[in-house]
Amino acid sequence: MNDLFSLAGKTALVTGCKRGIGFAMAEALAEAGADIIGVSASLAPEGSEIEQHIKELGRKFKGYQCDFSDRKALYAFINKVKEENKQVDILVNNAGTILRKPAAEHPDEYWDKVIEVNQNAQFILSREFGKEMLKKGSGKVIFTASLLTFQGGITVPGYAASKGAIGQLTMALSNEWAGQGVQVNAIAPGYIATDNTQALQDNEERSDAILARIPAGRWGKPSDFKGPIVFLASKASDYMTGTIMTVDGGWMGR
Repeated sequence: MNDLFSLAGKTALVTGCKRGIGFAMAEALAEAGADIIGVSASLAPEGSEIEQHIKELGRKFKGYQCDFSDRKALYAFINKVKEENKQVDILVNNAGTILRKPAAEHPDEYWDKVIEVNQNAQFILSREFGKEMLKKGSGKVIFTASLLTFQGGITVPGYAASKGAIGQLTMALSNEWAGQGVQVNAIAPGYIATDNTQALQDNEERSDAILARIPAGRWGKPSDFKGPIVFLASKASDYMTGTIMTVDGGWMGR
């Protein structure tokens, strides 16, 4: 059974790895045996907390800094990763951003940045690393989706649109790549206590309403994603593809 979940000999590229869910995902993949390539918009290429932690686990870590809202910087990052690393076996498209303002007041710059980071960059990363996976006949692509892949949300139209697109992209890539040994899936977090949801946590009325709907009775934690990410990255999920896995304390079943 342990062999099914082992990632020994694999290399995982985890975007948005500096904190929160991405940090926990990178940690879990390393604990399962993978070496980690990490990137975040503000990640120090050397000496970061995540680098130190991964190395303490006995795994290799290579860090990069990249602003995914900058298309030229994104391509430069991709080229550098390919030049400096032998291969990417697992791509975790976790990086994302959220900008809040009512739809009638939502400015172009909010919309454009969120779509660029959450949707466009993730397609480009998947295409560029996915083509290498197709050449060798194996690989795992895992997106971080959202409850707003299924629902509309409030005051976050760009975010909702981008996460809806991630759900469709998961299925579209899976339809093309499943027969060539590359599985594409997504994890849709529920309400998780991270920086992205701090505004909701600080709003007592909204926080109480959210907790009242979650059957598990609590906000999620980044560590709740360690099991799901290892499962989707490992041989244990080889016949699972095109699926959006909700990790939400039961929210979507309510």
